[in-house]
Amino acid sequence: MSVAAEEELTEDEHAGLELVRETGGIHQSDFWKELGVSSRKGSRIVESLVEKGLVDRDDTIYNGHNTYYISPTARDLDFSLLMAGDMLSPFIGEEEVDGNSDAFSQWIMNLAYEE
Repeated sequence: MSVAAEEELTEDEHAGLELVRETGGIHQSDFWKELGVSSRKGSRIVESLVEKGLVDRDDTIYNGHNTYYISPTARDLDFSLLMAGDMLSPFIGEEEVDGNSDAFSQWIMNLAYEE
């Protein structure tokens, strides 16, 4: 979804999206309470944000009740802390990384050059 499309959100949808982004994820049962809206209105806001591809909603159990966990979509995640220049941290992946490896040394050197 483009930034222009985000500008077309209602005030409540915008507040809901910001809440999800700021918290990094929230249970739907807390979502509507934090926004100060009814559970019905909160559900409608979440449904709209899911349809627009701005948040993800997954089934979960919270405090013994079935609910949803609302999280930002992957495009909202900030990967900049994993980057050194154009190199992704060697610690991202399946294999174990040797702290003395060339890949790790190069990544650290790129961090130093950024400053």
